[in-house]
Amino acid sequence: MASSSFSATATISSSHHQSQSLLFNKPFTHNSFIFNKKSPSLRRHLKLRASPSVAPVDQTAAALPLPLPDFDFNDYMLTKADRVNAALDQSIPLAHPIKIHEAMRYSLLAGGKRVRPVLCLAACEMVGGDDSLALPMACATEMIHTMSLIHDDLPCMDNDDLRRGLPTNHKKYGEDTAILAGDALLSFSFEHVAVRTPKTVSSDRVVRAIAELGSAVGSAGLVAGQIVDIASEGDEDVTLEDLEYIHIHKTARLLEAAVVCGAILGGADDESVERARRYSRCVGLLFQVVDDILDVTKSSEELGKTAGKDLASDKATYPKLLGLEGARRFAAELVDRANGELAGFDPAKAAPLYHFANYIATRQN
Repeated sequence: MASSSFSATATISSSHHQSQSLLFNKPFTHNSFIFNKKSPSLRRHLKLRASPSVAPVDQTAAALPLPLPDFDFNDYMLTKADRVNAALDQSIPLAHPIKIHEAMRYSLLAGGKRVRPVLCLAACEMVGGDDSLALPMACATEMIHTMSLIHDDLPCMDNDDLRRGLPTNHKKYGEDTAILAGDALLSFSFEHVAVRTPKTVSSDRVVRAIAELGSAVGSAGLVAGQIVDIASEGDEDVTLEDLEYIHIHKTARLLEAAVVCGAILGGADDESVERARRYSRCVGLLFQVVDDILDVTKSSEELGKTAGKDLASDKATYPKLLGLEGARRFAAELVDRANGELAGFDPAKAAPLYHFANYIATRQN
């Protein structure tokens, strides 16, 4: 069986701990919970094995290997991604007007890791549900994510020409069509959940999941992070707390919604939903920390998008504020905290989510 592993630092400097005020010490604006710094130790709950097959996020700090459940993660990823891709392909057929549907499909089916939809399915299964219950929601999270990429690449936003190794949507179809394609994907995502979620899921849970997804996109979620990010460009006074606000909202919130919605649709109780939420908050921020690291350590060819954009536009990033090694240590801490939140679930059912945290921490593009 294939597996992966990571190394997490046992301790982080006290000054680094003090800097994590927004994520770990303050309530998130969307809800009232606060991260619990005393999460149960993973080692007390699982008998797991370690594997040296994947390089750790933090290669310089003293670290201890944290074993993961014995699980074929690569096969799981490929199987679920294929399932999601087939569902996405069927969800938006080529129809009149051809140009808008072609533009929607161009970005939606351009590849990508399908992190959010697979996380949605994994969370549903973790709490005992069949993944078919969450498949429409999984597709919806990818539609919204794709919308955010189309709009983020526009000249008035990040002004990028390359996405997933291909010309960005506005380069292919023009700015007007790109904007409309993003708008259409956003609106259709909610319709898709409402119409396609199996009737075996109670209407209360469907409405709760739709509300969760909506809150992740609007002025208390993705849009909030994007507008503050734009306002912060070139600002030398941006703090670590400001940066965390941007990325908790811009990046982590949609990933969080994918996991939370999967758990809701899978039948989770409130306590399990909140554990899933805390896990995904850490993983969502981890995704951005690693993205920032890759932006300064990888080439455009390796990334499939323009490298060094943040540096060129003088944007605040984790390597810029913490240093490259400090950013790697923070990533290692986020992995440890994320896995601690899974300790209360069945290890076999939670295995994909353990591996997800490691996968995101060690990804190379």
